[in-house]
Amino acid sequence: MELPPDEVGSLLAGLAQEPSGAWVSGGTDAQSGLVGWGEAARLEVSGPERFSRAQRWWSQWCARAAVQDEVGAPASGPVAFCSFAFDPQSTAASVVVVPEVLLAVRDGRAWATVTAAEPRRARELLRRVRTGAVARPRPAVHGSVRWAEGSLTAPQWQGAVAEAVRRIEAGELDKVVLARDIVASGPHLDVRRLLTRLAAAYPSCWTYVVAGLVGATPELLVRRTGSEVTSRVLAGTMRRSADRDDDASLASALLASAKDHAEHEYAVQSVAAALTVHCTDLSVPEAPSLLRLANVQHLATDVTGQLVDGAPVLALAASLHPTAAVCGTPTERAFTVIRELEGMARGRYAGPVGWTDARGDGELGIALRCGQLEGGSIRLYAGCGIVAGSEPATELAESQAKLVAMRDALEPD
Repeated sequence: MELPPDEVGSLLAGLAQEPSGAWVSGGTDAQSGLVGWGEAARLEVSGPERFSRAQRWWSQWCARAAVQDEVGAPASGPVAFCSFAFDPQSTAASVVVVPEVLLAVRDGRAWATVTAAEPRRARELLRRVRTGAVARPRPAVHGSVRWAEGSLTAPQWQGAVAEAVRRIEAGELDKVVLARDIVASGPHLDVRRLLTRLAAAYPSCWTYVVAGLVGATPELLVRRTGSEVTSRVLAGTMRRSADRDDDASLASALLASAKDHAEHEYAVQSVAAALTVHCTDLSVPEAPSLLRLANVQHLATDVTGQLVDGAPVLALAASLHPTAAVCGTPTERAFTVIRELEGMARGRYAGPVGWTDARGDGELGIALRCGQLEGGSIRLYAGCGIVAGSEPATELAESQAKLVAMRDALEPD
């Protein structure tokens, strides 16, 4: 059902207490993306076949559905939110959720999609969309946040970084990404509140939630729109400064850093190599640009190509994941080092997250700058690319800068 865009307002303002999914960019005033609530269908799957099993289930579900799509655009008709485990050896579930109600704003158009098995249920959901009855006010939250160490203490994690550098300099691998976690608890875990604050602070990121994994990622693993394919690579990070001159100096240092350029080049090469299987006319810029966010700045490269084999976005994600930006290179050696040194289970952190439709179009980011809700607490994650010459203290500072996004979102009103 197409809707007047000026009547939709902020996508996140009307998000339900327990959203089934969200994928939104553009801040709080000019949002674009998708939000959903309720569950019409759900799949949980694990293991190395998680992408192909999810695609088979989704294709079969869409084939059985009776669809009335008046909009005929990407993200209209059947849509599923997806979030995949990082490690193929992990027992953590990858999740695919089909929302009962989906609200979309894209390219100046707005629409609602209702999915229900019974006509009476469909009519009731449609009535709620039209009357705005799906929205509930977001409560103000006060009180302190309680913080606890994660799987490793900060000194222990620095020790893991030092060991990774030793292995790299011994020639075992070229790069590895090591992540750390911290845990927050308190009265600040309302998903709508977290999404709204993240969207306001990071309008150029994709703010998301799927099955309790909530965050704002600057990194687009893959977007498929018809035959057009895009992937944004981020690797190489520097903190921001409130002082303009100092901030400019930090940006210049990042652009001049041989270490960060080497880390970035590994990631770009891994993405380009994966896309050549499915695409022609790849465009890979010779040098990265600078992407500035509220808390950090990154080296960024957008790789684009033309799809030639009709691969759906989930198949493209399977080919791309994991990139060197979140794992390392060579991939299998980096996986081994991660499993030995991180001391934690990543779950769906650093895995693909986003949405797909029945056409095979979709957008999947990398689940970064995020936290996993676990009852009355939330586990936050941040990772750093380790290469020859990396210094443990510097990497710890980088991880702390990346954690700022979620830490700020959890602060009291």
